Amino acid sequence: MSKKDKNNSCPFSDRLGKVGGQAVLEGVMMKAGNRMVTTCRKSDGSLIVTDDSFTSAKDKNSLFGLPLVRGVVSFVESLTMSFKTLGASAEALGLEEEEEEPSKFERWLSEKMHIKLTDAVMVVSLLLGLALSALLFVFLPIWITAGINFLLGLAFKVSMPAVVSAILEGLIKVGIFVGYLAATSMMKEIRRTFMYHGAEHKSIACFEAGEELTPENAKRHTRFHPRCGTSFMFFMILLGIFAGLIIKTLLPGLHTIVYTLIRLLILPILMGLGYEFIRFAGKHPSWFTRMLSAPGLWMQRITTKEPTEDMLEVAITSLKCALRDDYPEFREFYEAKPWLPKEEVESGEVQSGEVQSAVSSENQSMTDFDVANAQKQEAIGAERTEASSAPMFQELVQNEEAQSLEEEIQGEPAEVTENNDL
Repeated sequence: MSKKDKNNSCPFSDRLGKVGGQAVLEGVMMKAGNRMVTTCRKSDGSLIVTDDSFTSAKDKNSLFGLPLVRGVVSFVESLTMSFKTLGASAEALGLEEEEEEPSKFERWLSEKMHIKLTDAVMVVSLLLGLALSALLFVFLPIWITAGINFLLGLAFKVSMPAVVSAILEGLIKVGIFVGYLAATSMMKEIRRTFMYHGAEHKSIACFEAGEELTPENAKRHTRFHPRCGTSFMFFMILLGIFAGLIIKTLLPGLHTIVYTLIRLLILPILMGLGYEFIRFAGKHPSWFTRMLSAPGLWMQRITTKEPTEDMLEVAITSLKCALRDDYPEFREFYEAKPWLPKEEVESGEVQSGEVQSAVSSENQSMTDFDVANAQKQEAIGAERTEASSAPMFQELVQNEEAQSLEEEIQGEPAEVTENNDL
């Protein structure tokens, strides 16, 4: 049986829904409460950690925290977070190493509009992404179904019943969704991102099970999770089938354009319902929620792949830094910022969103948690060296072991730090 995590021994149920995340290119983002931390592995093997923590609109205004409304807010914030993490991924891949002088257009944007070019590009990309999603999953299925119905009328003088039309529209959406995911999974970079997606799920599953967060423990857990965005998207498609059936039954004979506009108008409602279900299913596992979550979990066989241990290490680094109140060793390391020049740390020049750490990858294999007693005593007696950018996991895990051993020797239970962010 695996060891329970000594740094955070809160009950299993308290951990459900406490942390979420997403995979990025060569890394993993983890979010706990208002803390959002992204860890990426650079091309030279070192780790780089960025902090893009923010206060959710749901915490600023209680209206945005209402059921259904919070689902739309979370969807918009998730899109925004996704674009923020692109910067960390680009740096990990070495895409932003060369700094160039700003162009005249960039200077004009900065001086006249008081916005950065990257921010403008992010907004445009967000709008284009939403437009493409609407085209693929709203317009295209509706108009293909309408086209088939039109051809049936020309050839056989018949039209599809509302039930058949709604189901056909839903099947077309499923086909587009599965085909898109299957096609992108063939790309080398995307396949690696899907492996990091698996690392994210396994790390969260290990944490929610109350086990010690190590790559060895995490890799034994499932890579499928009911709160995954893939499950959300697939559940949205299923809801869309029922919504289409209701609309076509109550309002038969609608023109295709009018029907399309109605489907666009009810999208926020479907988002809210989908969010509430995913949230409920993640916190209340039962035969009913497992049955409804099954199609989304099947889709995760495409969007998640088995990760390597170094990918799990990246995910665990993000998770522990996001939950650094529960993991004091990571909090001390994180706040000390030993990877930066002393003058920058003392002057407080580091801002949210800037690089928060660069960690050497040499000898980054996890320290053996079952070392001999003599080695443990030696670790306890050894003086703690100043924080450095030498292997993060090796140093921090040794400190965690030493702290736990001191508590065992003194006969004092480990102090439990509660985190009620979620």
